[in-house]
Amino acid sequence: MSNAFNWFKIFHIFFVIAWMVGIFYYPRILLQYRLAAENSEPLERLRIMARKLFVYMTIMAGLAIATGLTLWLYFGLSGGWMHAKLTLVLIMMLHHVLCPVLMARLATSPHATSIGTLKIFAHAPTLLLLLILILTIAKPF
Repeated sequence: MSNAFNWFKIFHIFFVIAWMVGIFYYPRILLQYRLAAENSEPLERLRIMARKLFVYMTIMAGLAIATGLTLWLYFGLSGGWMHAKLTLVLIMMLHHVLCPVLMARLATSPHATSIGTLKIFAHAPTLLLLLILILTIAKPF
């Protein structure tokens, strides 16, 4: 593979890691928001943190997707593993988009989403990332 391929791969991995920071942390802000609302604690700081984190993670997601598409379409990575990986990435993107939707829902009705649901939402990206890594590294099919 060419030197350009390696550089794109390096930046893709970097942007994915940066995106995952937000994907892992944002749901915890949601959970803290829900718990703070139960205890009548101030919520504005959590809303500000969530808004700023979402901007950061969206930029990183865009760069991860752009470099990933370049690796796939320009450098010709392919196979059944890639189709499965892209499906999981789409699910991760859906999770990303649901983050501010859940925050808006909690802001209007703090008890509308259960703590259990928020915990599942917080842990789902961990499983998705593990599956994506297995597909990317092992290329089982």
